[in-house]
Amino acid sequence: MLQPSSKSKRAPAAGADVTGRAWLMLALATAGFALNFWAWALLSPLAPRLKDSLHLSSFQQSLLVAVPVVVGSLGRVPVGALTDRFGGRVMFPLVSAATIVPVLHLGLAGHSSLAALLVGGLFLGIGGTSFAVGVPFVSAWFPPERRGLAIGVFGAGMGGTAISALTTVKLVDAHGTANPFLITAAALAVYAAVAALLLRDAPGRTVPTEPLTRRLAATFTLGITWQASTLYAVAFGGYVAFSVYLPTYLKTGYDLTQADAANRMAGFVLLAVAMRPVGGWLSDRVGPVRVLDGALALVVAGALAQSFTPALAPVGTLAFLVMAAALGAGSGAVFALVALLAPANKVGSVTGVVGAAGGLGGFLPPLVMGALYGAYGSYAVGLVLLALVSVAALAYTATGVRRGVARVPVGRPN
Repeated sequence: MLQPSSKSKRAPAAGADVTGRAWLMLALATAGFALNFWAWALLSPLAPRLKDSLHLSSFQQSLLVAVPVVVGSLGRVPVGALTDRFGGRVMFPLVSAATIVPVLHLGLAGHSSLAALLVGGLFLGIGGTSFAVGVPFVSAWFPPERRGLAIGVFGAGMGGTAISALTTVKLVDAHGTANPFLITAAALAVYAAVAALLLRDAPGRTVPTEPLTRRLAATFTLGITWQASTLYAVAFGGYVAFSVYLPTYLKTGYDLTQADAANRMAGFVLLAVAMRPVGGWLSDRVGPVRVLDGALALVVAGALAQSFTPALAPVGTLAFLVMAAALGAGSGAVFALVALLAPANKVGSVTGVVGAAGGLGGFLPPLVMGALYGAYGSYAVGLVLLALVSVAALAYTATGVRRGVARVPVGRPN
């Protein structure tokens, strides 16, 4: 059962007023999220080149880009719970500094073999856990009626994957393989220092006193944890899957160059990023359920259209852009739902579990797409599966989730 918490326990500020410091903290958190996601996505643009140079199979190539995703996803569960306890002021610099190590490994020594790449990718997943730090940190700074927009703006930091897509291949071509990794490591180091100096947790932040294991166990009993996890696995999982696999899909399915495929993936990412705060803003006004209904319906339409492998211009491009906008808005709506319904002292724990579900939702599709293409020489079946999963999520949203949100006290949209 969904368990909405008392507003009086959740809002650090009176009414709908938002202080200048809250906006500053949001900006710093978003920057940190973007930089860590930039690091998290470094392997994806290079995957086609690594496949050729290391003679990888389609499955090995998919595994290479999927490993950071699954590690970053599972790591969000403990990192979210630790953020509830220690706050974003501690966790953001810590996660950013820890991500520097695998970035340097991959850039300096870890790109010469599949085994070394997988080890580096395993620890590169640390960067993906930053999402579970930022949501509870930002949520605590904003009143309930502004959290959809605030968390949506923070979520736009997932555009760090677009930075990687637009720059990695060009930097490698111009200056060698190590270059993008060294630049990313330097950016993370600067951010870790700035965050340690400037970040502050919200006044009156609720700090849990229960042990970590007990808090995690309690989190799994909340209805919002499971409902939001299911929806985020589809919405954000779909975004992650496309952001890591789209260069391979476009290069294989449409014979595009690596640079062209990476640029088109960046366009997909940027649109999804832009739509995430829009999804949160709309959720503040019309309710997250309505936003999710519309977003999932558009994903179904886009996936079915693309399953026929139409010409890239204009139908294929339009199908991908529709899905990008819908997945971005849907991701923003899911965390508007979390901000609405999660207890204040468990926002980090809930975020960790939901974020893990979203990342895991992005882990499986690249593997499935690679395996299906290897078996049938077509991506059509994988896209039809995406449409079917989205139909199931749409039905779930329109029934079970809608009934749960209807229990929220009067005054909040549903």
